[in-house]
Amino acid sequence: MTRVALLNAAHEPQATSRNFRRELDADVVEFHCPEGELPEGFRFDGVVVTGSRASVYWDREWIGQLKTWVRGAVEAGLPALGVCYGHQLLADVLGGRVEPMDEYEIGYRTVEQDGETRLLDGIDDEFTVFTTHSDRVVDAPPGATVFARNDYGIHGFRKNRAFAVQFHPEYDMETAAEVTRGKDDQLPDERIERVLDGITVENYEAACEARTLFDNFLEFVRAVRAERTAAD
Repeated sequence: MTRVALLNAAHEPQATSRNFRRELDADVVEFHCPEGELPEGFRFDGVVVTGSRASVYWDREWIGQLKTWVRGAVEAGLPALGVCYGHQLLADVLGGRVEPMDEYEIGYRTVEQDGETRLLDGIDDEFTVFTTHSDRVVDAPPGATVFARNDYGIHGFRKNRAFAVQFHPEYDMETAAEVTRGKDDQLPDERIERVLDGITVENYEAACEARTLFDNFLEFVRAVRAERTAAD
């Protein structure tokens, strides 16, 4: 079975763990990065970096350690998928630029494909996703292909075997509501209520289309493993 390292960067990891384990049809080995947990080596078929309330430019020991490990994994040729914070961390590690935003993006929103990528195979050119972030990738890494955008900026890029998306394809409705309510120290009550009003079954079901990217990623991971096996 496909063996994937799940680098859980969330400070409260339970919901993040539940959501990614539901979506990743693989042997998932999980590491809670803010507690200093990281794999000892790169003996995995692929790696997934989750979201976090942290910023990649914070001066934290665990963030520096995570960057070092991910950089090594990419250099070792492991397929990688970054989501939200993971998207920004991959951008930073690969030479892109991440900055704070003037306005928070949160709620179900539309993202457009900007060029073809196997990660979004089977997903409409315009698709619905749940977003929540106050940092963004301003410049994709040199040599990367940007494959998704909206009016807030870059929502997806690929460089070699590394894929990254700003949005949250793994979120269920419970997580979307919980995360939104947790922004009461950053956003006015009126905006939080508008976002909560938008967490409907209709919007959630529309956003489920984006979950296809997890299957696409694992298909890519298996293809890379097969190539390596054949080469050996």
